[in-house]
Amino acid sequence: MQTLLLGTRNPGKVREIESILADSGWSFSSLQSFPDVETPAESGATYADNAILKARFYAVATGMCALADDSGLEVEALAGAPGVYSARYAGENASNADRRALLISELAKIPNANRRARFLAVVAISDPKGSVLNVSEGICEGTIIASPRGTGGFGYDPLFVPNGFTQTFAELPEHVKNRISHRARALIATREFLSQLDHLQPDS
Repeated sequence: MQTLLLGTRNPGKVREIESILADSGWSFSSLQSFPDVETPAESGATYADNAILKARFYAVATGMCALADDSGLEVEALAGAPGVYSARYAGENASNADRRALLISELAKIPNANRRARFLAVVAISDPKGSVLNVSEGICEGTIIASPRGTGGFGYDPLFVPNGFTQTFAELPEHVKNRISHRARALIATREFLSQLDHLQPDS
């Protein structure tokens, strides 16, 4: 069975990715196994740019096929912010709670603000030579609530209620989130690609 490097040190994201890709025919490793590998600056102008540059960087650095993603929350009343800067919305060293607090504060400044929003994710895979093998995208539409709810998930999950549900991503059971989320939708397409790619890679 081939091993795919998951380009993240976020344990919540690792669990989510492994769960969705579980039947792809691949095994998985994460950056936790490569403490000396640095994290590249996310200098791209789009989610796809950032996902691709990270996948390439990690694949070349480790000599493994690598998967990386970039995602963001786009709030309609904030002209699409925080968008590609979602992870750095409140500053480089800010916590998830800091970012959520800033988002709530910014929305509070807008009279009669609608709270429509969407999560968007792009997943890229690179081979060890830096060639991009696949890029998949997923979108989940929803709304932002006035205060956080739930203890699951990570990032902006406690503030986001997907369309058709009354619970936030942080309140929904993991198996539900892993079916409807932006990252899930991108990863489901990625899983189909990996299942077909399986025979192209030598056994590791």
